[in-house]
Amino acid sequence: MPEPDSPIRVLVVEDDPVTAEAHAAYTTRVAGFEVAGLAGTGAEALRLLRDARRPDGSISGIDLILLDVNLPDTTGIELCRALRAAGIEIDVIAVTAVREAAVVRSAVSLGIVQYLIKPFAFAAFAEKLGAYRDYRARVGSAIVTDQQEVDASFAALRVSSGSDLPKGLTRETLDRIRTAVRAAPTGTGVSAAELAARLELSRVTARRYLEHLADTGAVERANRYGTPGRPEVEYRPR
Repeated sequence: MPEPDSPIRVLVVEDDPVTAEAHAAYTTRVAGFEVAGLAGTGAEALRLLRDARRPDGSISGIDLILLDVNLPDTTGIELCRALRAAGIEIDVIAVTAVREAAVVRSAVSLGIVQYLIKPFAFAAFAEKLGAYRDYRARVGSAIVTDQQEVDASFAALRVSSGSDLPKGLTRETLDRIRTAVRAAPTGTGVSAAELAARLELSRVTARRYLEHLADTGAVERANRYGTPGRPEVEYRPR
């Protein structure tokens, strides 16, 4: 696993050269990621990973695979099985047009952490990688402290598309609010009023977005004490 401030290094496995370059370009636009290499076939990807394998079984220079399910010499699912059989433990995000439920179930059983359906815009791509980046940050330590931390780690991988947002909410504003909450110092949070002032939103609007993030597990609610009257609700990163 990379050091906390090191970029996540991505191997793009895609047989179409134009698509592979597009995914590589997308990857470099997401903060915290860099392209480790491109592979056009399953055999080429397997060779690169075997060559990068250290004596202890870890992989040098590659942290994540963006994997097309349809490859000219195999399928992404079979490639994942080959990697697991070879003892190569590396995270995979499936990037594919395949929508069959059986393929999705196989992906889950093999530990594929995200499944991104083609075609997609950069915003959806960045959202998946951002969720994965948050997940890695949470599981980067050797010890997970409690059930809440485990739940929060898995919640970091669960992101919804803009079409799943409640009426009146936009992806752009949601991303701004999520980023602002994550910027809060460790152990503290922000209230709807504070966030509204910071982002030049109405308090009602800020609360709607914060409540949506809390309901989906992206942030957590907590009572803020220390002022007269009822405690104020604040929202903390998970």
